Amino acid sequence: MGWIGKRDTLAAFIIALLSGAFAASPALDTINGLSIDALTALRWHAFGQRHDAAAAPVVVVAIDEESYDTPPLKGSPILTWTREIGEVLTATLAGGAKVVGFDIIFPNSIEQSEIPFGDAALGARMRGFDRDFLRALATGARAGKVVLGKIQHRDRPIGPSPGQRIAVGQDRNIRPLNAHSDPDDVVRRLPLIFATDGEPMPSMAVELTARALGARPQVAPDGTMKLGDYRIPSVVPNTFTLNFAGGAEDIATFSFADLRACVEKGDTDFFQRHFDGKIVLFGTLLDVEDRKVTSKRFSTGIEAARAPRCALPMPATTPHFKRNSISGVYVHATGVNNLIRGEALIEPGRIANGLMAAAFAGLAAFAALALSPIGALAAYFGLAAAWTAGATVAFQYAVALPLVQPFVAGLVATAATVGYRFVIADREERFLRQSFGLYLAPQVIETMVASNKLPALGGEMREVTVFFTDIADFTAIAETMTPAALVALTNEYLSAMSDVVEEHGGYVDKFIGDSVVAVFGAPVEDSDHARNAVRAALRCNARLDELNRTAAPFQGHRVDHRIGVNSGEALVGNIGSRRRFNYTAMSDAVNLASRLEGANKHFGTSILVAETTVALTGTAFAWREIDAVRVKGRSQPVRIYDPLALAGHETAEQVACAAIYAEGLARWRARDFGGAAACFERIAATDRPAALFLPRAKAFAAHPPRADWEPVYTLEVK
Repeated sequence: MGWIGKRDTLAAFIIALLSGAFAASPALDTINGLSIDALTALRWHAFGQRHDAAAAPVVVVAIDEESYDTPPLKGSPILTWTREIGEVLTATLAGGAKVVGFDIIFPNSIEQSEIPFGDAALGARMRGFDRDFLRALATGARAGKVVLGKIQHRDRPIGPSPGQRIAVGQDRNIRPLNAHSDPDDVVRRLPLIFATDGEPMPSMAVELTARALGARPQVAPDGTMKLGDYRIPSVVPNTFTLNFAGGAEDIATFSFADLRACVEKGDTDFFQRHFDGKIVLFGTLLDVEDRKVTSKRFSTGIEAARAPRCALPMPATTPHFKRNSISGVYVHATGVNNLIRGEALIEPGRIANGLMAAAFAGLAAFAALALSPIGALAAYFGLAAAWTAGATVAFQYAVALPLVQPFVAGLVATAATVGYRFVIADREERFLRQSFGLYLAPQVIETMVASNKLPALGGEMREVTVFFTDIADFTAIAETMTPAALVALTNEYLSAMSDVVEEHGGYVDKFIGDSVVAVFGAPVEDSDHARNAVRAALRCNARLDELNRTAAPFQGHRVDHRIGVNSGEALVGNIGSRRRFNYTAMSDAVNLASRLEGANKHFGTSILVAETTVALTGTAFAWREIDAVRVKGRSQPVRIYDPLALAGHETAEQVACAAIYAEGLARWRARDFGGAAACFERIAATDRPAALFLPRAKAFAAHPPRADWEPVYTLEVK
């Protein structure tokens, strides 16, 4: 478009604001979480693992498929594993664990079973079965190092069995495991506080972190929470946003089966090496149980207990496929890691997201104003790529800039702005192009569009190169053709020559019968106007040869043409009457170019170029001087030249002929007419200018001219 007025600027501004408001509206809340999901994956692929799992504050003890397949646990329901779990719990605490949390809930105990077994209930016969587990819980709870989990439910909460509750001191050491699901059912956040019987109760992740840090959670009046010196960022009330790492090895995971065997082995050093100072989470790592779809869903890895082994060898086979879900224990483990490290994600609020989306939409809207629809779409994708790169880097520092909102806003703004241009802004441009496109040069129309003004009378002096060409012996050709065939040939010729002129930066001023009048250097300024005009002249010759060989209207007719080129000052602009005018050039330079076009007929050449043009072209072409002429209406003689080819592309024959001709012309000007005749005679059979000079040189050799003779030829005709 090239020109953006105040009206268009205001329109783009309004479009950007409306697009930003739409993108940040609740209507898109369902898909806005995609930003965090995409950034989690992009960061993982761009930067890889951020932390060493061995140095992480949290470790996981996983009841995995290996545990279910390893004796003596194999074939036994997990309800019967309480003694073994108690032993591993005791070993981890003895190894120096700061606190142990359970993401596994045992709501029942085998000691409570009422199933008949002989003459008594099974539970009665199994009294004391859970004793070791309960003792381990009680010992850890008294030290404030064990926290059991429960699931908050409106109608029927799911919690530990009564014996376990008593062992840990009731709710003092039991915390909710509930996660927060976004509208698209993806877990991206964990709650901070739960209200239980009217009393606030921290979530499992908050409780474990608080105990590890020795800091009590403090809730500010605005609802935000502070743990020690860390104020937890929260955009959704009473939650914090999880900052998942990609892959599957960000949290050290130990197989429960190996730890149980390690206890049997009595290797207390192993527990001290790997659990000292750690927060330990017991949980399941199974294919079908407790799976969560989280913001890590596009960057999950293959989960397995890959931590160092104590007693059992690493399994020969491991899971070999990725899933979009992870085991629920990693949700809480990630939450604790984030809180310990102060890396919970910082999300801008709805207003900030709207402003960023509006800014992105504004850039997209202005690109759509300034560029074509395809260019605007390319600009949109370029902006999206740049924004994505910046957001990925910001995500490295736990700042979750939005992706979905800006992209939606930018796409809406691009579409709306393109529609605005089509319906309103470009209406005047289409009018100008449609109204003037058939008889004004594209450059002139572009100038009109850029200035947003209709053409008006006026002009300026500018150095230009003027180019004339027409068909030689057109009248004779016309007499041999029907009117329809003549029109077809003329149109084919004028179209081909016009295309060549415009390809080389020229402006086709007008058609006069079979003639083309063109200007180089106006209306668009061109410092190489002289070179471009000569290049166009040489290309026009080559193009005419092609037409003679291949164009249907030319078959049966050998068509030649004549071209005249001259450079100089000219008045260029819109010239004519107030009701009808044309962009053209007027000056003596124009008249001389016209005369040179006609002079080709006398010299038998195709192209004649004035010395002013030759001087402006430098060393770009190989030339030969034809003569010095005085045209009608000018007293000052002008040297005229024939362009042989681009410099370095002339043939050996052209070079040899030009050298002989130059010697003959030099002898002619030195009044050595006999020597001149000898030179011209050598090439007269194949060179028409030499053939023209030969009889004149012979005549002067026999009858020398007067002493005041000038070596200048006067053209008597236009």
